[in-house]
Amino acid sequence: MEKEKLKLTSSEIGTLWGEYVNGTAVDIVNKYMVSIIEDEQIKAIFEDAIKTFEKQKQQIATFIKNEGFPVPIGFTECDLFKGKQRLFTDIFCLNYLHIMTLHGLLGHSTSLGVSVREDLRFFYDSCDNDGKRMYHQTIDLLLEKGSFQRDPLFYPAKNPEYVSSQDFTDGFFGKGRMLAATEIISISFNLKKSIMAKTLSIAFSQVAQTKEVRKFLGHSEKVADQQIKSLSKILQTDNLPVPKSWETEVTTSTDSPFSDKLMMYHTGFLFQAAQAYHGAGLASAMRTDLVATYESTILQNLMLTKKWFNIMVQNKWLEQPPLAPNRKEIAKEI
Repeated sequence: MEKEKLKLTSSEIGTLWGEYVNGTAVDIVNKYMVSIIEDEQIKAIFEDAIKTFEKQKQQIATFIKNEGFPVPIGFTECDLFKGKQRLFTDIFCLNYLHIMTLHGLLGHSTSLGVSVREDLRFFYDSCDNDGKRMYHQTIDLLLEKGSFQRDPLFYPAKNPEYVSSQDFTDGFFGKGRMLAATEIISISFNLKKSIMAKTLSIAFSQVAQTKEVRKFLGHSEKVADQQIKSLSKILQTDNLPVPKSWETEVTTSTDSPFSDKLMMYHTGFLFQAAQAYHGAGLASAMRTDLVATYESTILQNLMLTKKWFNIMVQNKWLEQPPLAPNRKEIAKEI
């Protein structure tokens, strides 16, 4: 079959659908942030991000419509309340864009990995290039402003070594051992993402309009805080520094710039996406205390996500992705 005549598969439609909904949620937050940012350098990066996604959004919608599927509703200007008081500092906005760019890079890579049709592969390849550009821009500016938090530094050993003792996996009893560089990757990344989730939960809970949403966001803040403390304790026990928190980058405003639907979706997205990173951390962990921490964290996120799902469904805020055909129901109609 000719490449241009290939129908999109369920996986390809699924990635397009997810990219559209998740992208529109972040885009609305970016549009609010660009309206409050005072630093011209930071504002320029956000303007670039907004322009880049608008181009991607149009192409995603075209792919979906050409296959005969309805374009998702996602999030629109109706979820943004303009002219509200500042909720975040400029530096937090820049850190937010950096973390969301990392999410985007992972999403584009996953989407590319399940794409077969050439035009779709080329599209995700261009999205990946856009994400890489944004990644470099956010890091360079964070470094320039002295706000990028680098991971702990190790001192080099003289020679390569093999594991020589069962104590290598022991984080509770026996002699144990210090953290490996391969374990630091996930610990540091998961810490930074949990700090972002906690900070957004604090900010959103201040401005949420309904009691139900405020209560959930308060719970998500506690869950994120517990996960931060668990991973920080492991670093501190090995005399390694932990990333600083961003709570002070949230103002005392109670004037909501976002719909409750958007804030709930965004919070759920962060905790669901974190499961992939926690799973990667679990897979790379070779110390029992680290394994136990990741297992506990994954369970906590599953429980939180269940509460999130119930609230989203009750309020009719959770858009349904394309489903496989129900053959039994079709047969009943005959």
